[in-house]
Amino acid sequence: MSLLPVDSEPVKGSAWLQLGFRPFFTGAAVFAVVSIVVWTGVYFQGWAVVPATLSTSIWHAHEMVFGYALAVIAGFLLTAVKNWTGVQTIRGGGLLVLFLLWLGARLSMLLGQDVPVTVAAVLDCLFLLGLCVAISIPLIKVRQWKQFGIVSKIILMWFCNIAFYLGVYWSESVLMSQAVYFGLYMVLALIFVMARRVVPSFIQNGVGYPLSLKNPLWLDVASLVLFVAFVVVDVFALSAPFAAVLAVLLVLLHLLRLYNWYTPGIWKKPLLWVLYLAYAFLSVGFVLIVLSVWLGLSKYLAMHAFALGGIGLITLGMMARVTIGHTGRNVFEPPSGLGLIFLFMLLAAVVRTLLPIFAPQYYSHWIILSQALWVLAFLLFLVRFVPMLLRARTDGRPG
Repeated sequence: MSLLPVDSEPVKGSAWLQLGFRPFFTGAAVFAVVSIVVWTGVYFQGWAVVPATLSTSIWHAHEMVFGYALAVIAGFLLTAVKNWTGVQTIRGGGLLVLFLLWLGARLSMLLGQDVPVTVAAVLDCLFLLGLCVAISIPLIKVRQWKQFGIVSKIILMWFCNIAFYLGVYWSESVLMSQAVYFGLYMVLALIFVMARRVVPSFIQNGVGYPLSLKNPLWLDVASLVLFVAFVVVDVFALSAPFAAVLAVLLVLLHLLRLYNWYTPGIWKKPLLWVLYLAYAFLSVGFVLIVLSVWLGLSKYLAMHAFALGGIGLITLGMMARVTIGHTGRNVFEPPSGLGLIFLFMLLAAVVRTLLPIFAPQYYSHWIILSQALWVLAFLLFLVRFVPMLLRARTDGRPG
């Protein structure tokens, strides 16, 4: 599926508000740096910024899922839906309001010792509701009902966030954890759906030689059914052994998909290998789920494999690709230094999820090193891509 720009009438005012990827990718990258710097201070120095009604770990997890990841998803979908439908998505003042709802919720959570959690709850829920409306209206106008599978996942995340804040008010730590885990898995579900749509075409069009990749329907159906079953069993702690069995099956299915998508030409193209390795890291996450049950490894290793190696790497790659393409530049000739940015993120995932298995005595060292690599990756991304996000398209087209 292409993400080429669709012609529309130009809008007066800032180029930054002409299409959803611009403010939300900027906000996501800045928040990725700020939130992890703050989390480092909370984790190692005991900074008192977390709302008193939250544990530090659940606060961190919530902000990574409903703060960072959702900002990238918002920017991507507001841009992709315009391309799918040919209908202009929200821009200008309306886009600014939607972005400020997201930003206000993030600032409220960062200032949790001074701002009531109610403020964050209201802003967060309004943001998700607004996002659902903003992506649904163009789809309804052109009757693209098949795309509402994606919208349904955003709606589920909205309910998850409501459940999270109810857990905060009721002091129900289990409900808060379930809401965050379910939200994380909904992000993974979106990644699986979108990766299935775009990664094969990106590879076929990007390696520079004729190629036809397999995408059997049975694999799509089987991976979806097993993932839904895994999410239910794991989130609600129905049976750890059964969750492990489902995870094994998911590893096999996703490895088969990776085999079907593989071609040596990806290693010459950072915008291709970053997506391929990110998808591979999702399989690593399922392997670590299995090992957490069978060998007693910390489940946090699996969650960080999903979060850093999967979500972190694939969102960084997609933000780069969408920004290059939708600012009028050539995705086949990306800016220099892109591979280094992706490498830092890959190393952050490896350090956080794999090194603690082999050298657990240095666990705190691996955490801070991973945090530093994450921050470095996003700082380099900001330096390279914010100028593109702030300026009008190089080809003079709207968007």
